[in-house]
Amino acid sequence: MASEVRIDPWSSAQSTDYSRIIEQFGITPLDASSIHDASLHQRRGIVFAHRDLDVVLDARDSGKPFGVMTGLMPSGQMHLGHKMVIDQVRWFQQQGGDVTIAVADLESNATRGVSLADARSIALEEYISNYVAMGLDPNRTNIYFQSSRSITQKLGFTLGKKTNLSEMEAIYGFSGDTNLAHVQAPLVQAGDIIHPQLDEYGGLRPIVVPVGVDQDPHLRLTRGIVAKTNWFNVKPAKNGGLVIGLSVQDENGEALGQNDQQKKNQVFADICAELTDLGFADFLSNPKHGSVHIPSATIKDRANIRMRLLALERKMGGMGLLQPSSTYHRFAVGLTGDKMSSSKPKTTIFLNDSPELIEKKIKRAFSGGQATLEEHRRLGGDPEKDVAFQYMMFFFEDDDDFLRDTAASYRAGTILAGEMKQLCVDRALEWMNEHAELKAQNAHLVKDFLAPDAR
Repeated sequence: MASEVRIDPWSSAQSTDYSRIIEQFGITPLDASSIHDASLHQRRGIVFAHRDLDVVLDARDSGKPFGVMTGLMPSGQMHLGHKMVIDQVRWFQQQGGDVTIAVADLESNATRGVSLADARSIALEEYISNYVAMGLDPNRTNIYFQSSRSITQKLGFTLGKKTNLSEMEAIYGFSGDTNLAHVQAPLVQAGDIIHPQLDEYGGLRPIVVPVGVDQDPHLRLTRGIVAKTNWFNVKPAKNGGLVIGLSVQDENGEALGQNDQQKKNQVFADICAELTDLGFADFLSNPKHGSVHIPSATIKDRANIRMRLLALERKMGGMGLLQPSSTYHRFAVGLTGDKMSSSKPKTTIFLNDSPELIEKKIKRAFSGGQATLEEHRRLGGDPEKDVAFQYMMFFFEDDDDFLRDTAASYRAGTILAGEMKQLCVDRALEWMNEHAELKAQNAHLVKDFLAPDAR
């Protein structure tokens, strides 16, 4: 039996066995053909899996609000791997979502020893200035620093009551010598992910977090904690339909009428009122057993029912939090054929690399071609292994038909390895030159992207 896959948000060595990751961690494969106006990364299978993306897409399609959340680690230069995340964020924004971006300066300080002052400088100069040039809308983008938004830390403390060290060890692989600040960082990140749902930061709505699959531990932790805070559970019923059950906890027992039947009956009357407002008439309320059965409800109704119950929970004094959605993208291969890493400059292209350096890096990149010209003409190349082709697919080429034809010609041996690299160089320099111009033109907009508490 194969050993289990471990994914670690902080490690440079990660599994790329995406099928096993999907199976082991219960992530849903993404079918781009079912998504209206699918993004480039979704169409090409680069975004390959998700958790509850349908909740976000349903909100989009029905004109309801939703948000997208991401973060940046201010500890180095921005490279193409970071660009891929912002491309995804921009797509969600173009679909109608608002954008919240966390500068993880506290985590950078705790895990990498970067001072808060240096983290701010790196964030502004290396990241946010590039985000501006990449087409995010300043009117629907809010960037903040962990250190200046105390609610994220308070939420981390509050949510921390719903987990324990054993769970943290199971998710992250922490051991007895792990720095406690390192243990605390995921809880603050959970606060980052959750707080856009608070009334003062946009209100209750679906929030999607696009990440590389190595970041899934943060999503699993956050989703698990949030589920434990919910007062009402909505699940498929054994005999069909959906069933609503109460989750009675120490802090909500009085509000849910644990020892007061009259109050408990009122809770169920409020639940039934919400269901009636949603158009259901066949529900069966059973306060004595603490459940409401809705025989005609389908799994597609679950999101709307859950949102109504979360709003009801808030009226009753609970947190009323929705589990965050997430999408997962494949790792972009490094120029050397290994994993792309900020700490290994030869493996990636930084957004401030010179044109000469970019060309040199691409021309030295790992090739999917054959050892000799004759063999390449006869056997063809492998675009799946060719870094130049992969970089066009991930970063620089918008035309799907061009990529398809180029891949076919490479496999047939009519495009040589050197020609493939030159195609990538041409497109990379075109994109980088345009990006540099936009960055210079829009430098004055950087402050407009900062939330009031970040200025």
